[in-house]
Amino acid sequence: MEPGQHKSWGPSELIWAQVGPWGFGMGLRMRKLRTVRASQGPVYKGVCKCFCRSKGHGFITPADGGPDIFLHISDVEGEYVPVEGDEVTYKMCSIPPKHEKLQAVEVVITHLAPGTKHETWSGHVISS
Repeated sequence: MEPGQHKSWGPSELIWAQVGPWGFGMGLRMRKLRTVRASQGPVYKGVCKCFCRSKGHGFITPADGGPDIFLHISDVEGEYVPVEGDEVTYKMCSIPPKHEKLQAVEVVITHLAPGTKHETWSGHVISS
């Protein structure tokens, strides 16, 4: 491979990157690979259906309909923790190992749900 070229990852290599040669997770590397793959795709709009900060995940209801999309805490960008009713933009990426389900990545809250309390990642609470 020439300097400056990027490797194209196949499904078996992505599974290896997640599990690693010793059988334990490599979550950060996997998130980076998902983001690289998703950055080539379109931006979607939706509404946060639910999000549990203590569990670290939630779901987005796509604006164009269809099944809810999984959202992981590590894929939320910006200052606020998502709450039900927040409007968001996101990109999508398949979830290994079977790549049958989708996950939202590069999630950005575009409009805070009115009449709700929002918490920043640092713990500061505001009312919208």
